[in-house]
Amino acid sequence: MGSSAHEITQLLRAWSEGDQDALEKLTPLVYEELHRAAHRYMAQERPGHILQTTALVNEVYLRLVDIREVIWQDRAHFLAVCARLMRRVLTDFARSRGYLKRGGDSPGVALDEALLVCREPPVDLVALDDSLNALAAVDPRKSQVVELRFFGGLSVEETAEVLKVSTETVKRDWKLARVWLLEEMTGEKVDGR
Repeated sequence: MGSSAHEITQLLRAWSEGDQDALEKLTPLVYEELHRAAHRYMAQERPGHILQTTALVNEVYLRLVDIREVIWQDRAHFLAVCARLMRRVLTDFARSRGYLKRGGDSPGVALDEALLVCREPPVDLVALDDSLNALAAVDPRKSQVVELRFFGGLSVEETAEVLKVSTETVKRDWKLARVWLLEEMTGEKVDGR
């Protein structure tokens, strides 16, 4: 990251207070970070996917600009909100394309290799979103870990920073969440807990 987290935090706070100049200064700093996160996610998509990295970033950015009531705490808070927005954009896109809850006639989006416990058929975003919502009802932090890592493309360290927990906690939550999600999405018991 070329800019300091402190600089981004200051600009986010100024933007929260209505400073439009802060938004203009912030945009190039966070756009690159958003693009990297979106690129990491889109690299997992099937070739020829209609939604491209830049389109995903632009849609997230447009939704960010429309958010008025957020009081930005820091760069980590910003990354968490962006991960959630990417999830919404991608899930809305999948739903609008007519994907059925458990597969349908369109190819699914494979969870990244670290999320899969064993080789299973690809999983679609709608099913993943439904399962993440179910996980959030049981354990919100584990759901956030998946959202940040899978949709936001954050590393273990970045996820720990966002959630203000240790990297060991993130690793443990990641492991348990991926098993839980796989069981939820396939309906089969998975060894690995």
